[in-house]
Amino acid sequence: MTFSATTSGSDPTDTVSAWAPLRNTLYRSLFLAQLVSNIGGWMQTVGAQWFLVERAASTTIIAAVQTASLLPTLLLALLAGALADALDRRVLLIVVGLGSLLTGGVLTALAWTDALSPWGLLACTFVLGCWSSLAAPAWQAIQPELVPREQIPAASALGGVTVNGARAIGPALAGVLVAVAGPTFVFAINALTFLATVGVLTRWKRPTREHADRERLTESIVTGIRYIRSGPIVRRIILRSALFAFPASALWALLPSATSSVLRLGSIGYGIVLGVLGVGAVIGVAATPMLRDHFGANTLLAGSAVAYAVGMAALAWLPVWLVIPALMVSGIAWITTLTTLNASIQLSLASWVRARGMSIYLLVFMGSQAVGSLAWGWLASRIGIVDSLALAVGALMLVAASVAVLPLHPETGVLDRAVSMAWPTPTIVFEPEPDDGPIRVTVTYRVTDDARGQFIQSMSSVGVARRRTGAYSWNLYRSLDDGDMMVEQFTSPSWGQYRRQREERWTGSDHEAIDNALKCVVGGSTTTETHDIAVSLRANTRSVARHS
Repeated sequence: MTFSATTSGSDPTDTVSAWAPLRNTLYRSLFLAQLVSNIGGWMQTVGAQWFLVERAASTTIIAAVQTASLLPTLLLALLAGALADALDRRVLLIVVGLGSLLTGGVLTALAWTDALSPWGLLACTFVLGCWSSLAAPAWQAIQPELVPREQIPAASALGGVTVNGARAIGPALAGVLVAVAGPTFVFAINALTFLATVGVLTRWKRPTREHADRERLTESIVTGIRYIRSGPIVRRIILRSALFAFPASALWALLPSATSSVLRLGSIGYGIVLGVLGVGAVIGVAATPMLRDHFGANTLLAGSAVAYAVGMAALAWLPVWLVIPALMVSGIAWITTLTTLNASIQLSLASWVRARGMSIYLLVFMGSQAVGSLAWGWLASRIGIVDSLALAVGALMLVAASVAVLPLHPETGVLDRAVSMAWPTPTIVFEPEPDDGPIRVTVTYRVTDDARGQFIQSMSSVGVARRRTGAYSWNLYRSLDDGDMMVEQFTSPSWGQYRRQREERWTGSDHEAIDNALKCVVGGSTTTETHDIAVSLRANTRSVARHS
């Protein structure tokens, strides 16, 4: 049996249904495979943390399990994003799945032979985190290939279900299995779950995409960074993710130690407590569409930060019977925040840079969690778990308040990111090689005095669009020889980059910025557009020297 992606046949109700993407056979198969794999991942986390608790490891070492699994994102996110945009994402995910299977097998073998030390466990966790980091941008980037645009928020929420539904099942199951059979059995189950995703991916007949004139890897990474640096909408989403992730990581980092020393529960109790967070997250998936209909994204982000803090406060100061419902509220808040941020950035990124943009988003979010986990674990070893949780609660209250001054932009997720072919093809006398350059582009406009102010204001958006799609050294000039003449000039790194900028990266919203500027131009169109290529003076100097 093989699968092919299709986005046809959706009805209007799909836009309001949290479960609409599951009607797509391929999406549903990948969803279930990921759910199985993530159940194994959460079982692995519980087994690893309780392995360390049983060996009386320090709070810092136990918290370092979170850091070891998330830190690879800091090291590999940019590379992973570039690979996901350059390679066949299906093949990349299959390779990563097989690598994860092999690493899980090594961990199981070490535990089975009683050769696994705490540092060895952290090392294997780190390697598994590396594989996960390489896969994450590709998983995020294939979502628009599987479902229609209007279902992306629902698909993003369901992606959270594969993590948080697994969190509801995996920890509770792992708690029982650790108590009955020990961590080794849990490690083995996790290794086998990677077969689920590999099996579905091998049956997916993803359409092949030709990559003529492919970007070099370093060039691709630089282009992705330039896109984010020139995208205020995406930058704000990434900032909000960091502001939430750092204090929120305290709950995940300190929960194993708090369950043992504050709540006085064993491994089964820890699995149940962690599972409650997952149940809350699953409830949040169903509730988020309704919340999104009644409240804006910024209100959801502020309210979720406060609600998430409720669970941490309860864990620090309240009895178990009150901690359970409070943690369920935190689970709802967690998935609401992630769904809001994930859907916002997926809808705000252009398709040509989606994986690289997602990789930077994941780098910041996961990196903030990794650094935060280590920081909160260290702090708890100095001032205690309860006081550390109290500081994290205060930090989340500040995060909620910061939405008033650092909200998501109004244009978030609503701009036209489809490729536009409206940029005219230049008339040139010879065709450079793709690596030749840099290329200087000069565009002249005739603007009268009464329209100049509005023209300059509109051109600021054009400059952002040029830089976001790969240009640099963008400037706007007014001619000293002709007062009505305005001159736009920018540089592309090479002829190949300029062609990609014009043919593959220019979106509908980018062209709208040009259209707004042209409304101020005499005749409603540009005067001229010229293209110049840099000449290598050094090469010509060497040639002259050889013949003199």
